[in-house]
Formats: sequence, C-alpha cells, structure tokens
Amino acid sequence: MSRPSASYAITPQILLRAYSIGLFPMAESAEEEQLFWVDPQERAIFPLDAFKVSRSLAKTIRQDRFEVHIDRDFDAVIDACAASAPKRENTWINSEIRRLYRELFDLGFVHTVECWRAGALVGGLYGVALRAAFFGESMFHRETDASKVALSHLVARLRSAGFCLLDTQFMTTHLASLGAVEISRDAYHDRLERALALSPRADAWRDDVRLSGQEIVEMLSEGAIRRETAETAR
Repeated sequence: MSRPSASYAITPQILLRAYSIGLFPMAESAEEEQLFWVDPQERAIFPLDAFKVSRSLAKTIRQDRFEVHIDRDFDAVIDACAASAPKRENTWINSEIRRLYRELFDLGFVHTVECWRAGALVGGLYGVALRAAFFGESMFHRETDASKVALSHLVARLRSAGFCLLDTQFMTTHLASLGAVEISRDAYHDRLERALALSPRADAWRDDVRLSGQEIVEMLSEGAIRRETAETAR
C-alpha cells in the first residue's frame, strides 16, 4: 500500500490508470481526507461462469420482486453504500471517494445496478467499468436479498456483454458463498491484462436492455453447469 501526500491531487484519469495496473484507492475512514493505494497479495474475483445462485435466491430473482435499473441514481447508491449498517458501523467512503467516482460516473466509467421497490431504492452496487473488466466497489441492501439480486443482474449483464473479469477486491464469507475465489496478485494482473485487451458490447450499460428474472437464473445456471462439466472432463 502507498499513500499520496496531502498536496497530491488524484484526478479521474489517474484513477483509471491506477485500475489499469491493478491498484484501487481506499481511505482509513469516512472522516479521513487522504486516500492510499491498495494492491493486495491475494485478490478476490467472481468467475463469471461460476456465480452461485441458491434455490431461495433463484426464487426471488424469478419473482422479479425488485425493479432493476442501471445508472438511475448514482448519488443515492453511494450514499447508501457509505451509510452505517448493523455489521458495518464504519465506512471507507470519504468525500474524496465520492468526488472521484461521481466524476467517473459522469464520464461513463462508473455504473450502478439498482433495485427499486414501490418507488424506493432498496439495494444496489456501484463499480468501475474499464474495457472488459468491472471493478466492484461497494453494495448495500435495505430489503432481504436486494444486494444479491443486484449482483446477479450485474453478473448476467457482464456475461452477455462480453466482460471477462469481475473484481471484488477482498474476500469475505458472504462473497465466497456466492462463488467468489481468491487468486494471487500475479494471476490477477494476467487476467486484468487480458480483460483490457477486449471490448465488450456497446449496449452493456443501457438501462432499457434488460433480462427477466427467469432469464437471469437460466443464464447463471447454464454458466455454472458448463464450468462444472469442463472441470469434470479435465
């Protein structure tokens, strides 16, 4: 980890360059003004063909309980991600993080996947898209399974658009239960290099391009079956 000096101004362009070489920024707390760069020895990613959908989650997705939108309200999403929660009293999303990712959102590099119900935002996530790589930053939920549904829609959207890397930074028990795995820094950089050499479909982030819950479950299930078949054949 390295820490920029107080006089070192991070621009959106510097932030994109950092992502392209495997770095991402964090702050010690929401009150801390400065950021530091992180390049973990072990990196957590989601293999896009191995996302785990439990029976209960599949049922929720199929019901289309939530109205899922792309890039409708970035500010509301990052506010919710920064808010304290029962298992997350403190957050690393400070004013500098808000400024930088808002600017990247305006430039078309940051995207949100949002779950709405009865006109209220009840779950979602945001992250950075760079060529065929998506760098997940944070997610939240205010209703049961809302963040999992948002993540499921993200994975399906990335798969259908030709993305090949979904970075989730650090491993947690929750992410592991959904199929996240840890890989070495060198392995991550190799995957990142391949992803940056590819171009996903141009309609990857159009809000009017949507899949039903049934289509989402079928796509994710097919990917998992193909992966299991390939691994069994080795």
